[in-house]
Amino acid sequence: MKILDYEFTGAGMQRVYENEKWTVGIKNWKPANDITGITNIERHNKTDELFVLVEGKCTLIYAEEKGKDLEFHAVKMEKGKLYVIPQSLWHNTITVKDTKMFLIEDVSTGNDNSDVRELTPEQIKTVQELAK
Repeated sequence: MKILDYEFTGAGMQRVYENEKWTVGIKNWKPANDITGITNIERHNKTDELFVLVEGKCTLIYAEEKGKDLEFHAVKMEKGKLYVIPQSLWHNTITVKDTKMFLIEDVSTGNDNSDVRELTPEQIKTVQELAK
């Protein structure tokens, strides 16, 4: 038996380890997570999601449903701190180049139990202002 190690240096996110209970991914900057590329938010309806900022800068954008509207908020991540996105909370990450994060979630998290919501131009503007 030996110790395993994993890395991912490409753009975006890749699951690098998983077992029967959970998965760990490495999430790097990609154009869709840039302040100029953000177009949507997502939620995972059955599972929490955890992030740890390792390098760079990231703003966690999240939104609470208020009737048919969304109320947006932002958290500037600090390196080495664990951030928990509770299940069913709309969210996304806005990052700068050279950002690297670790992502931990239940292995069952996927497209069949998650939703993606496209943002309107006005909502994109709100999100961009929060991330500045």
